[in-house]
Amino acid sequence: MSEGSKYAVVKTGGKQYRVSEGDRITVERLAAEEGSEVTLDCVLLIGGDGATKIGTPVVDGASVTATVTEHKRGEKIEVFKFKAKKRYRRHTGHRQEQTRLTITGING
Repeated sequence: MSEGSKYAVVKTGGKQYRVSEGDRITVERLAAEEGSEVTLDCVLLIGGDGATKIGTPVVDGASVTATVTEHKRGEKIEVFKFKAKKRYRRHTGHRQEQTRLTITGING
């Protein structure tokens, strides 16, 4: 990535992501159809082009637009609980629902 390109820090699903135009990111599942346009309006910072805007906590009027590429499930996380000497064993697994986004624009 070049130094002068515009980037933003957005918050979605309880996590923060540093994105610039054209990036592909995987976030927690969003309620949107594949191929549809999504607007992420919780923008914490906009930087690049020699100027930086820092939100308190969000930048006013800023938004990031993205296209939903696909919905998928993440890697399996295995959970194993046991208590020593008590014959207690529990083995479960979990796969998180995720959405793959392609960033199309940074406004603000």
